[in-house]
Amino acid sequence: MDTRRTRPLLLLATAAALLTGCGGGGSDGSFDAQPGTPSPTCLRHQAQQPGSRYTGGERSDPTAVLEMMRFYTANATKAYCDGRPPTDTDRRWTGLYTDLGGDPGHVAVPRAK
Repeated sequence: MDTRRTRPLLLLATAAALLTGCGGGGSDGSFDAQPGTPSPTCLRHQAQQPGSRYTGGERSDPTAVLEMMRFYTANATKAYCDGRPPTDTDRRWTGLYTDLGGDPGHVAVPRAK
């Protein structure tokens, strides 16, 4: 599969769903955008793998996808609060972010000291 061709189609489908008010599916695999801290100084590790709300293509929840994209664009270069490196789950989320067209530079987490 040629990602140069599918990535724009996925972004277009997500935008179209958002504009038409169509939403995605279930509540599995929710992203923790740290809602209690709008501008966090550090990141918490993600507890759940990305679920169909984010990976379901045309059936994804555009609001949830855009919230994850916004959060990583603004915050993902910050270190994790516990000083540890990203977990496998964290890497799956950041991989999804870049797969959906996010700038890889926005998810380059600094190494722990």
